[in-house]
Amino acid sequence: MNTATAAVAALGTTATPRPVGPATPRGCTNFKTRQLARLLSRQYDAELARAGLKTTQYSLLSHVLTLAPISPGALAARMGLDASTLTRNLQPLLAAGWLVQDTGPDARSRLITITDTGRERQALARRHWKLAQQQINAQLGAERVAALHALLDDCTRLLQGPGALPDDEAEAG
Repeated sequence: MNTATAAVAALGTTATPRPVGPATPRGCTNFKTRQLARLLSRQYDAELARAGLKTTQYSLLSHVLTLAPISPGALAARMGLDASTLTRNLQPLLAAGWLVQDTGPDARSRLITITDTGRERQALARRHWKLAQQQINAQLGAERVAALHALLDDCTRLLQGPGALPDDEAEAG
């Protein structure tokens, strides 16, 4: 049994059991994953707002904290973002003084680093992120969350294909 199959088995369900046999997906996978993502995001957004951040801002601060100094292109690649999205998401963090973008090894390159106030903001937000994570674990059950993580990791690897960068735990700070 592969990791994804074991994860599905561990997820369990409170819904009506389906007949045993070959798995047949029901509904649209994109819709279902986006629906779950919206529900989870609401909880994280509400908790991180108490630290004055959006989830995207927390993720950026956490990645830069872990990876800095890093070029914008490398940061975008690690986060799975296109350059224009990264540039747009960086602007408020640069304006707030939580991140700085300086000249890199040559005049054409740039490097992003986190400031002391950015580290403080990330640390504050991390406490709120942990609270949100604990709430999700309590609602869904830690075993189900772990199984969901394993299933998502397997699916991500399969969809990214060979040669993709390994996922980084920077999001968790």
